[in-house]
Amino acid sequence: MKRREFITLLGGSAAAWPLAANAQQPAMPVVGFLSGGTASGWQSFLTGFRGGLNQAGFAEGRNVAVEYRWAEGDYDRLPALAADLIKHGVTVIFANGGNTPALAAKAATQTIPIVFETGGDPVKAGLVASLNRPGGNVTGVSWTASALSAKRLGILHQLVPKASVVGLLVNPDYQEVNVQVRELKDAAAAIGVQTDAAMANTADSIDKAFTSFVDKRIAAVFVANDPFIAVHRAQIIALAARHAMPTIYPLREDVVAGGLISYGTSLRPVPASRPLRRTNP
Repeated sequence: MKRREFITLLGGSAAAWPLAANAQQPAMPVVGFLSGGTASGWQSFLTGFRGGLNQAGFAEGRNVAVEYRWAEGDYDRLPALAADLIKHGVTVIFANGGNTPALAAKAATQTIPIVFETGGDPVKAGLVASLNRPGGNVTGVSWTASALSAKRLGILHQLVPKASVVGLLVNPDYQEVNVQVRELKDAAAAIGVQTDAAMANTADSIDKAFTSFVDKRIAAVFVANDPFIAVHRAQIIALAARHAMPTIYPLREDVVAGGLISYGTSLRPVPASRPLRRTNP
């Protein structure tokens, strides 16, 4: 989106909070951090989040407080977590991990400012009216992970050109799963391959998905962008390695954790000379 880094926006907005605060609010502004992921799986992002706060002049525990709420891949928990943040009197909500946490926050309040980050399309999701004029109490950035899906699929095809069918690992609870699968199917048809989508929203169903890929002799796997998938990153990487299946992931962090290849945005800044696309030797 056409606005400064969301953390800078968060910090800049926070500077004015004490001036607008009423007598019921604490002197220290409180950021509500609402995520579909887990604290352990989001360490790289938390490093960037806190670093951005520091660059804006804010240090957690010194002049800003942060209330963390993690859905741990269970989207059904998000509305209650958002309501809990509001009950705790947060001054602003940072929604992290796709459109769903931001939508939960938006449904919970029309007055508390919401700053989101998402890999999807915030306009299609109904988060904002447009990219340049979001309107309402919601603003943020998109790192276009979903838009890069076709590119990732093409890279996987280059890596395993003899794979006539690509297995797709997707979460059926993801808000845009039908669009996600349809767009990947169309992208696959354009390069002459087919797709086989396996739905997984539990650890057990991830195991079953890879068993299905093995039974069908699928030679390559595409891992969709989704917080639930990121929560189970270690399990997926281990299964791909066990079954010797070339697998492409959406995040650089997946490769750092042992995955074969990724193409997409890192959750924290990396040197310009370091490529987004990486493979393990």
